[in-house]
Amino acid sequence: MGKRRKPSPPSRARMVVLTTAVAGGAVLASGTAHAEPAPTLASVKEQVDRLNEEAEQAIERFNGFQEKQQKLQGEANRIQEKLARGQEAMNDLRTQLGVVGAEQYRNNGIDPGIQLMLDSDPASYLGRASVQDQVAGSWTSLLKRAQDEQRKLDQERAEAAATLADLDAVGASLNTQKNQIQGKLAQSEALLNKLSAEERAKINAQEAADKAKAAAQQAAAAERAKAADKEAADKAKAAAPAKETAGKGGTAAPQTPAANTPAPASNTPAPASNTPAPAAASTPPPVANTPAPPAAGGRAAAIVQFAYAQLGKPYGWSKTGPSSFDCSGLTGAAYRAANVSLPRTSQEQWKIGTRIGRGDLQPGDLVFFYPDLHHVGVYIGDGKMIHAPRTGKNIEVLAIGVMPYMGAVRP
Repeated sequence: MGKRRKPSPPSRARMVVLTTAVAGGAVLASGTAHAEPAPTLASVKEQVDRLNEEAEQAIERFNGFQEKQQKLQGEANRIQEKLARGQEAMNDLRTQLGVVGAEQYRNNGIDPGIQLMLDSDPASYLGRASVQDQVAGSWTSLLKRAQDEQRKLDQERAEAAATLADLDAVGASLNTQKNQIQGKLAQSEALLNKLSAEERAKINAQEAADKAKAAAQQAAAAERAKAADKEAADKAKAAAPAKETAGKGGTAAPQTPAANTPAPASNTPAPASNTPAPAAASTPPPVANTPAPPAAGGRAAAIVQFAYAQLGKPYGWSKTGPSSFDCSGLTGAAYRAANVSLPRTSQEQWKIGTRIGRGDLQPGDLVFFYPDLHHVGVYIGDGKMIHAPRTGKNIEVLAIGVMPYMGAVRP
């Protein structure tokens, strides 16, 4: 019986191949197990919308800091001008002090008693002594003025230093907000760049459909409200003759034929009044070249006409015109066209004027959206506004029901 041979150990090369194969299989298995699913169009749209909303919030903060920077810069310039004028006045005082001081030194170099003894003309000496007293009084007055001017200069220098420090802090905040805005817009663009042209078209079509649906719902609600108002008015009109007869002590019976006579006429328009409702529901939002509706004269007309003239211009963050605007930049420019000055940001614009209920809106009113009021538009009537939407979009007409409506102001 022969000896059994022991199996030879695997060679180093074979071990390396086996190890590599196992490791590669593990990596492949791991990669397969943890592969993330491709994002859906809905999730991409949701992310893009969120990033754009966050960017717009940062833009309004940027606008606020920019307005503060401009005010601080103006204040700093004013203080610097005061400092320059004060320094000039101080230099003049020092010159006068030098002249008076030199005169005092020349006249007071000898003891007054000795001067009197040596002077051959005592009357002349007394005259000079009187002049010296006046010089001394001028010296005292000049010294006081110089001290007062120096105190003012020190105060203005301290004020200027504080203002410039605030200006530096605001400048740093501006840079922070700018970086945030650019970062969010870049993320949004990167997400969109991953999509094909067909997928982008689908997102745009969905956005247009959402706007059309919101506009249709708003139009239908307005039509229902109008019909309810008409019905209430008709009932009040029909009840008026009966009340009048009862008030005169007569009976309502003789009025029955007359009351029934116009019934067909009052019922006749019913189909016509209901007819526009379906048409309104299927009508898309107005396009950019929609003509301006008749507006009230004066200020409201100027505001609305200016807003209509900007339709189709691109959104530009932190821009106030004339070639591009952000949301509060557009409303501010529209009101400037009517000789009314508004604060720079939407949140500050909310704080001025009279609050207006949704049912009392008139063309030219400012309408605000989102809980933090970071978006604003110009109301133009019929439940619609003109607004600057966001980066990548143009100024447009939009139903106010498309976004979270918060309220309105009439400055």
